[in-house]
Amino acid sequence: MSDIILGIESSCDDTSAAVICDGVLLSNVIASQSVHEAYGGVVPELASRAHQQNIVPVVSEAIKRAGIDKKDLSAIAFTAGPGLIGSLLVGTSFAKGFSTALGIPMVEVNHLHGHVLAHFIKEDDTTEVPHFPYMCLLISGGNSQIIIVEDYNKMRILGQTIDDAAGEAFDKCAKVMGLPYPGGPYIDRLAAEGDASRFKFSKPHIPGLDYSFSGLKTSFLYTLRDALKSDADFIEKNKADLAASLQRTIIEILLDKLKKAVALHPEIKQLAIGGGVSANSGVREAVADFCRQRHLKAFIPKRTFTTDNAAMVAIAGYFKYKDGQFCDLDIAPFARVEV
Repeated sequence: MSDIILGIESSCDDTSAAVICDGVLLSNVIASQSVHEAYGGVVPELASRAHQQNIVPVVSEAIKRAGIDKKDLSAIAFTAGPGLIGSLLVGTSFAKGFSTALGIPMVEVNHLHGHVLAHFIKEDDTTEVPHFPYMCLLISGGNSQIIIVEDYNKMRILGQTIDDAAGEAFDKCAKVMGLPYPGGPYIDRLAAEGDASRFKFSKPHIPGLDYSFSGLKTSFLYTLRDALKSDADFIEKNKADLAASLQRTIIEILLDKLKKAVALHPEIKQLAIGGGVSANSGVREAVADFCRQRHLKAFIPKRTFTTDNAAMVAIAGYFKYKDGQFCDLDIAPFARVEV
């Protein structure tokens, strides 16, 4: 009998539902919220209201596209955190109601865990997946971590951000430049046209394998502030070069720690990346080059699976389901946690 998992993702501003059967993706539906663009960032109250409007039609569409009946479901997996509490409550509450109505178990999924396991989403039988153990560079809007993945449900953090994450650095610096939200994709496109060596921004000197991006944000802000005093059109004239230089600096910070982590763990022969920032063209190219130079097998996710999506929740839930890791109806979502 097949194991069919419905995954629900509602940690931020995307409402998503996906269906996975025996590890193979049958559907993945995402409803994004454009309302936040006018505010330059996600407004939690507006996000939770939009989730309430979207979750029923999104789940219905995911089940329809999967070609199954809701009675065929073996379990329902949902993002329990980290994320925005109001948004998470919508997904959690729906999962509880659906689980009770259908008499099937619930599986709570750590959002970061989902990003790490996105490489195991199979769209057909030819999908190549990592072998344990492997190293994963998780880079998203709220998290930057280097992780040793020992098994589907066993991970060890080697280093993580002590303040801001790489994705936040991209978005906050883009906002200072006057770019639309979310700023990361705009930085990516502009960087392709700019001179990455034009501007120099400060890089942190943090011991060990931990990350820090707050100093970079400050350096970027001060560079713009000082230049604007003598030229009010400085940003407009130098957008591409600023974007390229910012992207280069962030990548150098990420790879500097990654280089140290790989040197400390010569037994690791595979390197994967995950999270929203892994959609960045410069990051993808740099990691691919990094792996070629060190004879490591690189796993670069499809862009569809880098941003918040329920397919990664469903696959993470699938492996927890196989291990019998269910949760009770009194489960509460959480805003912050490590992998």
